[in-house]
Amino acid sequence: MTGQPGVDIPDARGRTGLDLAGRDLDGNPRVRVREVRVLTSNWFVTRTTTFDFQHSDGTWTTEHRETYDRGDGACILLYDAEARSVLLTRQFRYPVYVNRHPDGMLIEAAAGLLDDDAPEAAIRREAEEETGRPVGEVEHVFDVYMSPGSVTERLHFFAAPYRRGDVVSGARAGLADEGEDIEVLELDVDDALARIGVDIIDAKTIMLLQWAALRGPFAAARS
Repeated sequence: MTGQPGVDIPDARGRTGLDLAGRDLDGNPRVRVREVRVLTSNWFVTRTTTFDFQHSDGTWTTEHRETYDRGDGACILLYDAEARSVLLTRQFRYPVYVNRHPDGMLIEAAAGLLDDDAPEAAIRREAEEETGRPVGEVEHVFDVYMSPGSVTERLHFFAAPYRRGDVVSGARAGLADEGEDIEVLELDVDDALARIGVDIIDAKTIMLLQWAALRGPFAAARS
């Protein structure tokens, strides 16, 4: 009998038992997971889960939800408080391009998946890979679920200073073997804030810019 990749035989990443996710949850007595099926197991994992849910009036219903599991990630706002500048990136994102973005070129804060690293270690790696700049002392800002209706990812938000002219030895913006072609943008923070909703339309980047202006490195100047 042929098995299912990611369930009883290894998938492309060597994983099995992906249908066990959620079966041991006991934090909410109003939720009873009944069945978990793996729909796809390529780089990321799509599951459909059947569970019983007790509503506020005491009645129970059987619900079905699809979840997309890409692992957790981290993002970071690199800033120069004295120069009042922030370091962002611009790169092609096919999912936004196919959903009516004019050219798919999105302005973003540096970000990436944890890949089994601790959040701070992962974001240092990603920031240096994407911007070619060394990262200063990292500050944890908050953790957020970005699309809780279907995506399991928890995103860890950070901020850190950078210094103009500092470059990681031998670095380039992005990894060629991952198909990355990244442009690094150094923007005045007020210019970046003014561009929110215009050409800065990435949620994590907007959240970090607003944090920086309201409570972060640029808050005092705006009070």
